[in-house]
Amino acid sequence: MKELGIFVDESGDFGAYDHHSPFYIITMVFHDQEINLSDSIQKFNREIKLLGFPENHCIHNGPIIRKEKPYEQLDIKERRRILNKMVSFTRQLDISFKTFHIEKKHITGTVEASGKLSKQISTFIQKNYESFLSYDKVKVYYDNGQIEVTRLLSSVLHALLPEVEFRKVFPSDYRLFQVADLLCTLELTRMKMDNKMLSRHELNFWGKESIFRKNYLKEISRKEYEYQLNTCAKERRKC
Repeated sequence: MKELGIFVDESGDFGAYDHHSPFYIITMVFHDQEINLSDSIQKFNREIKLLGFPENHCIHNGPIIRKEKPYEQLDIKERRRILNKMVSFTRQLDISFKTFHIEKKHITGTVEASGKLSKQISTFIQKNYESFLSYDKVKVYYDNGQIEVTRLLSSVLHALLPEVEFRKVFPSDYRLFQVADLLCTLELTRMKMDNKMLSRHELNFWGKESIFRKNYLKEISRKEYEYQLNTCAKERRKC
C-alpha cells in the first residue's frame, strides 16, 4: 500500500487580531512513506548530541530565535548553530511542503479565518489531485494543538480524498513535525520582515535581511511542493 504522510504544524491562533500575533500559518510537510529517512534522522540526532543536547531533543525553533527555554543560556552563535543544523537537515530530506496563511487584521472572526484557510487548502489539493490520488492512503500527523485546525483539516481532506487517517502525535516523537515547525517559523519571519514587524530579538538573530532571504528562504524554497513536482517533470522520473 502506497501511503503519504502529512505532518501539520501551525503558527498563531484563531483569536482576534493582535500586533503580537498578526498572522495565522499552517504548514504541511509531505513524505512518501516508502522513502526511508532513518539514516538522515540518525545523523541529525548525532549532530544534536554533539551540540550538547540529548539525541532525542525536540527542536523548538521559535524559542531558539527568541532566546527562550530551553535555550535561554545559549549565546547567539550557539543558537544559530542549532537552527542551521535544522535547516541543513531539512534540505537533505526527500520531502516537500506547502504553507498556507492569512493576515488576521483582514479577518472578522474564526469562521471567516477557517473558511479562507479551507479554501486555500482545497484549491491546492484540487490543483494537484492526481498526485494525491496516486496514494492508497493519506496519514495526517497533528498534535491537535488547536481544535479549529483539526476540524478544518478533517472537513477538507475527508471531502476530497478517498482514504484519510488522522494520528495525534507528540512533537518530540517525529522529526518531520519539527521540520513543519521550522517551516512555519521561516514563513512567519518572512511575513513579519515584509511588513517591518520583526522584534528586537528577531532582528538581532537574523541579522541582514539579504542573508535571511538568500541563506534560508531561497534554499528552503527548493522543497516547496510545486517546485518538487516541476523538478520531477523535468527529470522525467516518477515521484
